[in-house]
Amino acid sequence: MNTKTDFIGNMVAEDFRSAAIFKKHGIDFCCKGGRTIEEACHNKKTDPEKIYEELEALPKNEGSFIDFNSWPLDLLTDYIEKTHHRYVEEKTSVLQAFLDKLCKVHGGRHPELFEVKNLFDESARDLAAHMKKEELILFPFIKNMVTAKISGQPLPHPVFGTVENPVHMMEHDHTVEGDRFRKIAEITNEYLPPADACNTYKVAFAMLQDFENDLHKHIHLENNILFPKAIRLEKELAVES
Repeated sequence: MNTKTDFIGNMVAEDFRSAAIFKKHGIDFCCKGGRTIEEACHNKKTDPEKIYEELEALPKNEGSFIDFNSWPLDLLTDYIEKTHHRYVEEKTSVLQAFLDKLCKVHGGRHPELFEVKNLFDESARDLAAHMKKEELILFPFIKNMVTAKISGQPLPHPVFGTVENPVHMMEHDHTVEGDRFRKIAEITNEYLPPADACNTYKVAFAMLQDFENDLHKHIHLENNILFPKAIRLEKELAVES
């Protein structure tokens, strides 16, 4: 890993421990991972040397972390669906119920809750449609490419032309969600409950923050690992056919 020339997304793909460092400095490693540290710091007026030092300080070959970058693509699609898609499905309805209650009980004193609820409802709707497109269209095609590579059989031509087309659509959706949750974090003062917050208030904000953190990992696995490798695999298969 060359911290001065590599893209941020590639660094996180190589060692996910670096994600915590980028998050601490407010640098988007998932939707905007195609930048160097210097480029990202220039936009935020942050000193890149501080980040270089923290990355270099990460223990070498110590501890255990999952090397998703080495996984076969069919396994990675299954993991994303069963871990991150399922997480979204399970937490969405719970969060919506909490936010609805907060608006009814605390909305008079904290009208910003209504905007948070509207933003999250939009996210819930869009993520549900987004995940279905991945599960029914994109992920099956990626698995078919893996099978074709292993078996040597020809790959049927997809109705969407090339895998880059649905990939670009999914990346656009990811950008929308990243922007949406940045807005939610801003409105909630980085998920900090107010002084008069009840337990439901505190739990809802903690769950929102967990939801965003999981979404960052989810988008990172797709934008920085799954999608680029799927595009490369399709090109390899085209050369071999």
